[in-house]
Amino acid sequence: MRIASSAAIAIATLSFAMPLSAQDASRTEETSLSDKKIAAPPVAEKREHSYSHHGITISDPYHWLKDQSYPVVDDEDVLDYVKAENAWFEQEMESRKPLVEKLFEELKGRVKEDDSSVPQKDGDWLYWTEVAEGKEYRLWYRQPVAGGDKELLLDENQMAEGKEYHRLGAFSVSKNGRYLAYSFDDNGAERYTARVKDLQTGELLDDVITETRTSLVWSADDTMLVYGKANENWRVDNVRVHTIGTSADQDVQIYTEEDIGFSVSAGLSAQEDWLVISAGDNETNEVRLVRADNPLGEQILIRPREKGIEYSVDLRDGIIFVHTNDDHVNFRLATATFESPAEWSTLIEGADEFYLTDFELFKDFYVTEGRLGGLDQVQIRNYADSAKVTPIAFPEASYTAGLSNNPEYDVSKLRLSYESMVTPDSVYDYDVSGASLELLKQQEIPSGYDASLYITVRETITVRDGTQVPVSVVMRKDRPEGAGPLHLYAYGAYGYAVSPGFSSSRLSLLDRGMAYAIAHIRGGDDLGRKWYLQGKLNDRTNTFNDFVDVAKGLAAKGYTEEGMISASGGSAGGELMGVVVNTDPDLWKAVVADVPFVDVLSTMLDTSLPLTPGEWPEWGNPIESKQAFAYILSYSPYDQVTTQDYPPMLVTAGLNDPRVTYWEPAKWVAKLRDTKTDNNELLLKTNMGAGHGGKSGRFTSLYEAAEEYAFILSHFGIDE
Repeated sequence: MRIASSAAIAIATLSFAMPLSAQDASRTEETSLSDKKIAAPPVAEKREHSYSHHGITISDPYHWLKDQSYPVVDDEDVLDYVKAENAWFEQEMESRKPLVEKLFEELKGRVKEDDSSVPQKDGDWLYWTEVAEGKEYRLWYRQPVAGGDKELLLDENQMAEGKEYHRLGAFSVSKNGRYLAYSFDDNGAERYTARVKDLQTGELLDDVITETRTSLVWSADDTMLVYGKANENWRVDNVRVHTIGTSADQDVQIYTEEDIGFSVSAGLSAQEDWLVISAGDNETNEVRLVRADNPLGEQILIRPREKGIEYSVDLRDGIIFVHTNDDHVNFRLATATFESPAEWSTLIEGADEFYLTDFELFKDFYVTEGRLGGLDQVQIRNYADSAKVTPIAFPEASYTAGLSNNPEYDVSKLRLSYESMVTPDSVYDYDVSGASLELLKQQEIPSGYDASLYITVRETITVRDGTQVPVSVVMRKDRPEGAGPLHLYAYGAYGYAVSPGFSSSRLSLLDRGMAYAIAHIRGGDDLGRKWYLQGKLNDRTNTFNDFVDVAKGLAAKGYTEEGMISASGGSAGGELMGVVVNTDPDLWKAVVADVPFVDVLSTMLDTSLPLTPGEWPEWGNPIESKQAFAYILSYSPYDQVTTQDYPPMLVTAGLNDPRVTYWEPAKWVAKLRDTKTDNNELLLKTNMGAGHGGKSGRFTSLYEAAEEYAFILSHFGIDE
């Protein structure tokens, strides 16, 4: 489904870094150290609280850390504790400051400060972005294809001026090229405000839409915007139509979702003649169509929802294309007619070997994307003969690749993205008729990068139930032989595959003798949809066992040894960190858990939280099911903290985070401090003006990465 020039809402994008002086100022505002050294880490008060379900009572003495006025956080006791933890973090990191500064300069030195994206044609214009030296945010430009001066459409630096946080959400230019609709978040809570700019005059229109969380889609005549608004529980359960020049109070709601677990989105079909409205959760969905030239008109339901059946659609010349898992776990591609939209005829059959992840329609051909043996595939297909397939060949044995920005329907070239663990992010154009790749741009490393110094390998580890789990490893070729320090990363949830991509920041670990490994564990869909299903619901513990067994397997293969492995993960990957430090604490040298989802049981019981109902298909519903309650309880990191030694740990949080609320990591750290038997370092850093993705700005995240790297390296005895 093509969404014109709209950009997807940024969820957790970590990009570059901020100048040191600005970072210092920001940290000073958040947590000011006392002139007097803090003698000990803060100890959170225990307050009696418990809850009972299914005859099981759970004690939760740190429940009070959830501010009852959330999403407003103004409880002084809560804020005092969070600030005290931040002060402890600052003090404990003080001795590492020279290493942090050195790492930050390295990371910053690998970022081309004055950079631009590759222009892409969309109608009569070429569009691209630039970042200027010393600036935090992007400039959005366009230029007539026929020639002429470039136009500045949006200056994010100006938008962010005076704000602690800024993130651009949707970006959508009207079809006639006159208007720009965009949205922004200025506190990390992911409740975006949408504005419309007249690109002829440069003036902002009076139109203001608040609380959006979707793309902004133009109607065919450019007089209306279609969008979704977040409700009081931060869930998008509606689609609305806004007429340009009117108050948002007059917007018409054209779709309302009654299932509290479903979220709703809207986009455009390939030929931009139909609006596609999709409602669904993590395992079921339903699609409706409405004419893009009449968004208020009659809607066509493709097929009623059926639990466990997922499908998405696009259209070409009156034929409906359907991507669905209805008869094969790895999805098939089918077609249907408007007369019988629920009757689907197979175009490409589902296959055990090939995982069909997506498709995109163009005028003279269509493209299917998927994975074969865990590696990305991009295939050009013929409308007249679906069996005629032209796979795009890529130059390395291990890589990640896919369609990039392709806004037009009638094209002869495709824009692709490509990278590997040793090849920087690359932008290609693929000539369809000539079956040839043209490199347009490769990520430049200003401080220098020699790919020949590094090697990447693909290993397979047999885990405890006999399953073979792939692992991508990168290291320097001159790394000393034998066991050495190794960092292991994974996510393992929601069917999200962690591809073997490039990271310039990672070089700071590799150049200090560390190997870096990505474990493609179950819970992601790296090896197909079954791989995902084997790591969710009642099979969730496969994810944790895979990670532990991969670590032990890499030690057995000589890459490292047990106790010489650092690990990290964020969000659901932070949950993974929480579990493995409970089950196998001696395996890890140091652990970083970013915005970790660690209070799983309590969160899945709290229907007032934004994401909970939609998460039940992923984790289980402990309200209705005693079995789900007991199973989640058996691994929930917060609930399973025990009296034992734990490895050194750095935990992060965001006070405005609506995905993993700040009190989850805060409660977890408080309980760990009270329960663990060691003197190993335990740090909690809460970003007071940011959300799930950490601070915004292209320099900030690099500084935070430098802090995390310094934490890890210091525990290996590496201090320079």
